[in-house]
Amino acid sequence: MKLNYLFLSLVFFSLWSCDKKDLDFELVQVATPELMTKADFRKSVEITTPVSIDKVGKIYAYKNYIFVSDVNKGVHIIDNSNPTLPKAIKYIKIPGNEDISVKDDFLYADSATDLVVFDISNINSITIAERLKDVFNIYNYNIPIEAEAVDYGKVDLENNIIVGWTVTTEKRKKVDSRFIAIDVISNDVAFNSAESVIGKGGSLARFQIVNNYLYTVGNHEMAIFNIQSLSSPVLEGKQYAGWNIETMFYADSYLYLGSTNGMYIYSVANPSSPEYVSEFTHWEGCDPVVVDGDYAYLTLRGGNACGQLESVLEVIDVSDKKTPTLAGRYELENPYGLGIKENTLFVCDGTSGLKLFDKANPLDIKLTKAYDDIQSKDVIPLKNSLLMIGGDTLYQYEYIHNGVNLISSYSLK
Repeated sequence: MKLNYLFLSLVFFSLWSCDKKDLDFELVQVATPELMTKADFRKSVEITTPVSIDKVGKIYAYKNYIFVSDVNKGVHIIDNSNPTLPKAIKYIKIPGNEDISVKDDFLYADSATDLVVFDISNINSITIAERLKDVFNIYNYNIPIEAEAVDYGKVDLENNIIVGWTVTTEKRKKVDSRFIAIDVISNDVAFNSAESVIGKGGSLARFQIVNNYLYTVGNHEMAIFNIQSLSSPVLEGKQYAGWNIETMFYADSYLYLGSTNGMYIYSVANPSSPEYVSEFTHWEGCDPVVVDGDYAYLTLRGGNACGQLESVLEVIDVSDKKTPTLAGRYELENPYGLGIKENTLFVCDGTSGLKLFDKANPLDIKLTKAYDDIQSKDVIPLKNSLLMIGGDTLYQYEYIHNGVNLISSYSLK
């Protein structure tokens, strides 16, 4: 009898110990850096014939070309002179790339810590015009949004560059000093002047060109480049921009930065030194933003690493830049990017498709059309057509009276 009691006691103690031990651990999405030596990294840019896309990123439009990023790897160039039959023509391999902007045939691209300038005046003979080394903080860029922690381990950043990330789910102690929590650390073109032609990105962009300046944002830092000499940009300064910055949009002499917990407004009246004006705070969620007149429109995607469970479209009154206020909120499924064409607001609602809202009255926008048989991530409303990317497909639409009509769908894989 005593032996049975002793046996049961040991079993109970063992189970209790296991339960207690499990309470000391949690499942964490951990990002581990993929490395390349600095010497190899700065020799690895290549211009090649088209290759298959590994992971579809952002889109950018310039003249008759569409640029599609391959996350952390480079940029694919598509000839769109015939929108019914787009054709891949070039690939620029750029390790550590996240974003681009183009002005007057010069393409600016981040490459981990560096800014690389390409002369694309002859699309069949693209050349590197300049490379500015170590202008970006590597801790400021490219960390995957789903990551809850970063494991740098024994990474040697004196001799290596982070060019990508591997994200795994790991069971780790709740306190582990090796981990750093993320929340702790001729198509249509835009004209800035009569002489300059500037491309157009979507709402997920981190790069914006305004006249003679290129503005870029990372997780918390803004970099300001003078590009008056297009082939020889000059870094004029870097400044704190906010926290968990994801996107940047320009409108009417102001930069609007979308972060996971709000929207920051900066004046570029002094272009070399953007001035903080105000911020609008909301619950935590993934947050691109576009602006038209006195109203900003932003989507908040909840769930997973993005924050709360709720996903919404918010309308913010920014008529007084110093005191932005909430003007409306509308429920969505899992929104990503958005764009505006006259009185139509295009919202990419992820797996729930593309949704069109009438915003003639910004205080009472109305859903007018839903294309729910596609997956959508970001849009670029051009003068005569709408570009949209979703899944592994590039879609092009023409505008019609009550919506849009498909021109072509191009597989990016």
